[in-house]
Amino acid sequence: MQALLALSRAIDAATRLIGQWVAWLIVAAALISAGNAVVRKLFDISSNAWLELQWWLFAAVFLLAAPWTLALNEHIRIDIFNERLPRRLRDTIEIVGHLFFLLPTAALVAYTSWGFFLSSWEQNEQSSNYGGLPQWPVKFLIPLAFAILFIQGISELIKRIAIMRGDLPDDRLDVGHPAAALDAGHLEAPRIADDAPPRRQR
Repeated sequence: MQALLALSRAIDAATRLIGQWVAWLIVAAALISAGNAVVRKLFDISSNAWLELQWWLFAAVFLLAAPWTLALNEHIRIDIFNERLPRRLRDTIEIVGHLFFLLPTAALVAYTSWGFFLSSWEQNEQSSNYGGLPQWPVKFLIPLAFAILFIQGISELIKRIAIMRGDLPDDRLDVGHPAAALDAGHLEAPRIADDAPPRRQR
């Protein structure tokens, strides 16, 4: 199990590095958007290439930062139900979800979108907008992102199994989740002030 946990740590480190670098593309997109707006207003010049580049950058952030979001355990849940479940049941649900939903879906999208990218690359597909960018580079982001998501899903599966086996402390996951953070001691439970009036008994 220790070898698998070492693999999981390596995957997490790589995913974190990719996510942190990709996050800077938001700044680049904002600068390009502002620059494009200024040039259009001052000089009445516009370019579809710059507009599409903004879309590319957003797509890159959305797709390539998703595995990092999963590693941080910040993906969407129905917290109103999840936070009321026992820890072991939550871990079981996570294992089932990763094994039967996340991993197959990520593998399927990565596999099918690869042909989608290859077709675009072989045709040297160009934008339908005048002066736009070629389309195959941005389409490559889809199989790349889902392949990384699949690998990160394996890491999450390893960690959940390790926790249920007692090989990993249960405070290593869910720290972004309110109830789990409270369980792990990362948050303090709300306390009633000492001078608060006593509750009236009914």
